[in-house]
Amino acid sequence: MRDRKTFVFCVVFLASMFLFTHTAMARTVARMPSFTLKSVTDGNMVESKIFEGKTLLVIFFATWCPPCLQEIPTLKALQKKYEKDNFSVVALSVDKGGIAKVARTVKKKAINYPVLMADSAVIKGFGGIYGIPVSFLINSDGNVVKKYPGYVSHHVLEKDLKKIL
Repeated sequence: MRDRKTFVFCVVFLASMFLFTHTAMARTVARMPSFTLKSVTDGNMVESKIFEGKTLLVIFFATWCPPCLQEIPTLKALQKKYEKDNFSVVALSVDKGGIAKVARTVKKKAINYPVLMADSAVIKGFGGIYGIPVSFLINSDGNVVKKYPGYVSHHVLEKDLKKIL
């Protein structure tokens, strides 16, 4: 009897995870939303239109998130290798502790790509953010071509990036 309950629980759990993932993926936006957000490094407002015509990897992260911090070396390497190909990583911080803490992390980790403070409008514009890290690969036409929930390996990101550059 116990095995049957465990089996039913597992089936229900897997089905609900499938439905949640499918629903979350269905909410993924087709185009990158417009935004104006504060830069962590200098406090200036940055408009999304400065990225028009570029291939982007937009990542939502937080300084307290271990997988987010684990991705930084990969993101720095991609930025360095492909920036000459009109590519940029754009990091959007969801930290609630303020810009100073994020700026310290940017300096400590020597981040070489734009880091901006996310607001509720940009979070909504990307279809809602329900976990971090979450990344969006955006082609040079401004279309979201892939969403990556969670940590993503360097190999996967580079393979997908090469397909659209």
